[in-house]
Order: sequence, then C-alpha cells, then structure tokens
Amino acid sequence: MSARDPHRFSTELDQGAVERLVARLESRAQDPVFTRLFEKYVKHLALPPSAQVLEVGCGSGAMLRFLARRGDFSGRLVGVDQCPSFIQAAHRFANAEGIEGLVDFRVEDAHRMELPTASFDAAIAHTLISHVTEPGAVIREMARVVRPGGTVVIFDGDYESLTYAFPDPDFGRKMDAALVNATFNNPRIMRDLPRLLPDLGLELTAAWGDAVAEIGSASYFRSFAEAYVSYVADAGLLPADAVADWWAAQQQSMQNNTFFACCNYYTYLARRI
Repeated sequence: MSARDPHRFSTELDQGAVERLVARLESRAQDPVFTRLFEKYVKHLALPPSAQVLEVGCGSGAMLRFLARRGDFSGRLVGVDQCPSFIQAAHRFANAEGIEGLVDFRVEDAHRMELPTASFDAAIAHTLISHVTEPGAVIREMARVVRPGGTVVIFDGDYESLTYAFPDPDFGRKMDAALVNATFNNPRIMRDLPRLLPDLGLELTAAWGDAVAEIGSASYFRSFAEAYVSYVADAGLLPADAVADWWAAQQQSMQNNTFFACCNYYTYLARRI
C-alpha cells in the first residue's frame, strides 16, 4: 500500500490535520537543530538590504518571518503556498509579530505561479521539493521568476537516509520506510537535482550536506514523529498496534536519554543562466 503525502494534498485536508501540520511547521522553525541550517544558507546568499525574495511553499510563513526580523534586511518578501489555510495562518502569525506589512503571503500553485518573470533576486524552496507533484516544473518556475544571475535555493532532506533506532532492527527499517512513504512524495529528489538543474535553466554554484542527528534527547525528530506517525497507521502501511508500540518505544527512549535518530539534508544554490 502507499500513502498520500499530506503536504502534497494539503488543500484536501480537514481543519484538524491542517492545524497539526501548522503546529509542526512552527515547532520545526523554532528548533535550533533546524534554524541553524536555514541561517547557514541565508549567509551564503549575501542578500542586499533591498533584495526581493520569494519563498515557494512557504507554509505558515515561519522562514520568511525569520528574514523579516533580521535587522540587516529591509527588502520585499513574498511567500506563496497552495493551501489557503496555511496562508491564513501565515498572515495570523505575521500580524501577531507586528511584521504583517513586511511580508506578502499569497495562494499560488508552485507549478504555475502568477508572478512576473525576472522579478526576484532570490527564490527559496525550503523542504518543498520533496513534496510537490512535479519537481522539475516547480524549479523551472522558480528559475523563471528570478532575474538573470539571480539565485534559486533548494533545501531539503534525502529522506531515504531517515532512520530511528529501534530494538527490533527489521521492524525499525520497515517503520523508517513507512514514515518516508507516508510523508514525502519525492524522498530521493535531492540525489537527482545536480543532473536536472542545467536543463531547468540553472547553474549550480554551491552545495553542501548536513547530517541532522539527535542522540539521547529529541526535539526535531520528536515533532516529526508526532506529526506524521499517524499517517503510517491510517494508510495501512503497518499494523496500527505495531506502530503504536514503536512510537511508545521512541517516547520512552527520549525519557531515558537513549534516543537516536538522524537524516541527511542538502542545500543547493543555483544561478539563473
């Protein structure tokens, strides 16, 4: 059996599911494990104060709010997402932080954006490409809307490297695979991008990888499991009682300071040719 990536089909989710995903996005954005990776590539961008920046698949807007709060940035920030509920949440959070006037959030399909050609200095896809229906179409659109010489940033995980420790290694491998199947439409896409980018009008200028690991305690991988483990059982990928036992064991390992989980993440910076 296979599952439906909830982010890919976010427009079809009920309100409860949307709220859980928004909570996950906000929790992730506040986690030092993850914010360090965002800060790392933002520094490489060397954006001028007046830069025009687009985030495609902005979700609840957490990453753009981070940029808006930087004292060295006063440019234009636009965030687009296919899910109206995510955009509503993005407006709500920005308003609560007093930065509503600094960020423009819009409902758009990343595959076919109604944005002018060559209108941004940089376009960012922050953990988006692993979820979309057609990665190539989305990246081609990102290349279209940045100016010649502008930068496209693609940050995402290689989710076939995602793993949690579990006493039964055979079931642990099955659960790792089920989590990936339930959560990501394109779990291996970061392996393909170096080959695909030239055909999409982009030249790779910098790239690097980061291993995200939590050992003993957990925050990032805790919130990941909390958000997505139910999709494994709901899709019938594994027996519900076995999934519940796995999650109980993970929670116990966090309490006992014996937890382990890791995943590889990659960042690609490319210049529009």
